[in-house]
This record gives sequence, C-alpha cells and structure tokens, in this order.
Amino acid sequence: MSLNTALSGINAARSDLDVISNNIANANTTGFKGSRAEFADVFAVTGLNLSATSVGSGVRLAQVAQQFTQGDIETTGNSLDMAINGNGFFVIDTGNGVAYTRAGDFHESPTGTVQTVDGYALQVYPPNGMGGFNTSTLADLNLVSAQSSASATSRAGIVDNLPASASLPATATFSPADATSYNDANTFSVYDSQGGAHQATVYYVKTGTNAWNTYLYVDGKSANPAAPLSLQFGTDGQLTAPANGQLAFQPVDLGNGSNPLSLTLDFTKSTQFGTAYSPGTITQNGYEAGVLASIDVDKQGVVTAAYSNGQHSQLGQLAMVNFTNPQGLAQQGSANWTATSSSGTPIMGAAGNGQFGSVQSGALESSNTADTTAQLVNMIQAQQAYQANAQMLSTDNSLTSTLFNAISR
Repeated sequence: MSLNTALSGINAARSDLDVISNNIANANTTGFKGSRAEFADVFAVTGLNLSATSVGSGVRLAQVAQQFTQGDIETTGNSLDMAINGNGFFVIDTGNGVAYTRAGDFHESPTGTVQTVDGYALQVYPPNGMGGFNTSTLADLNLVSAQSSASATSRAGIVDNLPASASLPATATFSPADATSYNDANTFSVYDSQGGAHQATVYYVKTGTNAWNTYLYVDGKSANPAAPLSLQFGTDGQLTAPANGQLAFQPVDLGNGSNPLSLTLDFTKSTQFGTAYSPGTITQNGYEAGVLASIDVDKQGVVTAAYSNGQHSQLGQLAMVNFTNPQGLAQQGSANWTATSSSGTPIMGAAGNGQFGSVQSGALESSNTADTTAQLVNMIQAQQAYQANAQMLSTDNSLTSTLFNAISR
C-alpha cells in the first residue's frame, strides 16, 4: 500500500517537473502561455464508519491548467509585429478551420497574405465601402491587393491674386506663345487616368475693369471652349462671377492612350487686389499609381496602408475573439489554440471594445514564463517532492525487507 502511495507521489512530482520544463523551454516563445500542474488526492472508498481510521492512497494529476496571464510587451519596430494588451486572441485561418493565437509575429507571404510563422492567414473584418467594416465575415489580410491605382485630375483649386491696376495686353488676340497677349500665367501639374503627369497652364487676360478672361492649356493643347471663360471681381477685390467660382473647360485628348482630361478650375479663393500678381497655392485631386510604402495598425486593430503617392486606404480591422473559459481551449502548438466545448462559444469582436484589449503595433507579447526565476523556484519544490517520495519508497522497501528477513528466521 505505502509503496504504491510513494510511487504515486513520484509520478506526480515527475509530471510537475515535465510541466515546469515545458514552461522554461518556451521562455522565449512569442505569445506562449505557461501551464500549471494541479493535483488531487486519492482516497479509497471505505466501509461504513471506517473512514476515521482510513489512510489516503496517494496523489494523482488532476489537470494541466493553462495560465493566460499577460506577458510583457516588447517593442520591435516591425509594423507587422502586433501584441494584444489585455484580453482576446487573433483569429487565423489554418486551411482546416480557424484557430486563435496571441503570437503576433506575423510576416508577409510571397502572395501578399499576412501569415503566422506556420503559414496561417491572419483574419480581418473587410471594409464595407461606407467607411466601416463588415463584422459578419472574415477575410485574409492581404497587402498585394492593396495597391493604389492612379486617379485622373478632375478639379483644381487656384488661389491667385490678379493685379487690379493691370493694363490690357498689348496684343489683342490671345496666344500662349505671345507673352504680350496675356497678363499673367500659372503652371501646375495634373494627372491623367493612367497616372501620367502633365503640365497645365492657366493664362489670365484682362478685358476691362474687374474683368478677366482665362485660357487653359495642357501640354500645349487647348482646353478652351469656343468662348473664353471669364472672371468678374467686385470693388472689394473678391470674386463675384461665376457665382460658384468654378470654370469647366473642354476635355483634352493627350494622345497617350489615357482618357481625355476634363478639368474644372475653382477660383473661389482667388482675388483682385491692387498689389502685383501673386500666384498662390494650387490643389488638385489627381495622383499617380502608388505602391505600398508602409502599414499602420491602430489600437482598435484598423489596418491602414500608406502608398508612395500619398494616398491611404483601410485594408480591414483585425478580428478578435475571446472565450468564457480560455483554459478550456485545446493547445495546437506554435502558441495556437482551437475552441472546445469546455472553452465555450467564441465571442467575436474588435480590439478596444468591451472585453477586448487594445492592439499595439510594432511590438510582441513575450511568453508569460519569461521570468524563469519563478519557474526555477517551482522546479526546486517539485524536485524536493520527488526526492522525498523516492526516500519514502526506499524506506518502505527497507522496512519490507526487514520484515521478510524476520519471518524467514
């Protein structure tokens, strides 16, 4: 009886050492969650009124309980490294269903998909086209498909000051090649539908008191309608006509295979004061095609791509999940887990909302067993338990041998 009891203690201490050994071995594993061996006593069923004198039958391993405490967050500077500060798990697609992880050391695959070290795709809520995200479906986070296409310039805002004291041009017939046929000019860049850059020039011709004609040329090609488009200013120097401040010019065929360029110029903020001509700022809404320059992930898990052409777009919002009983999750290795009946139904959500922690980009969550000092203390205790039970086994064996020797006499 006592031999079996001591043996159960040895087995229990060995199990404890196995768990501690695994914790220490994964001290540097990103997102790893340590475990704790939990034990229960073994007590043989006794007859009626005999329990007061009964002795226990040893110990057994009741469970290896996972410990989902927060690990330290360490800054890496890599935008695809992500850590969860608080509750929740990232969602990943294994190809055979979804799994969950706290290991945020993601990387980009050759196809542009953001993946774990095992090649499992990180899941996001895709954009819904209305400035939000479709939380009813999941999609792979992909960076290649997030390239920024070109956009043709359709509008340009011009802030110029035309000189009120200017004289009429010496040459009555306007020609962009004759500087005596116009008063002033302003050149700026515009883009066609393929993202090609072109030079647009607006010419100002004074026609009378507070009155000016405008002419627009793109790469030397006229965008003027049959009749010149005019600007009218009030006695205070502010634009009075057109009422909306906008002049729509004719489409220009650039001859390079792109769509004809149709430009509307907004002169709302242009003025006519007594000072000299002053070209101001020009803004336009076109841009060339852009390649991905950087990725930013905010605390709510919104992934935003920045492109070389200065544009930005939201690629998705990281899907987060939590469980009523995380200890019931089934370990799959590589700091991944899957749901079980014990863990409960996955609770989906987004970072920073409700029971979900925030996302920290450019950082990783360390193993919660990284403090090996605590693990070594546990190891010493388990070792002492093992040695004590081994000594008990040796003592019991000696007593048994003594008893057999006495009987044999």
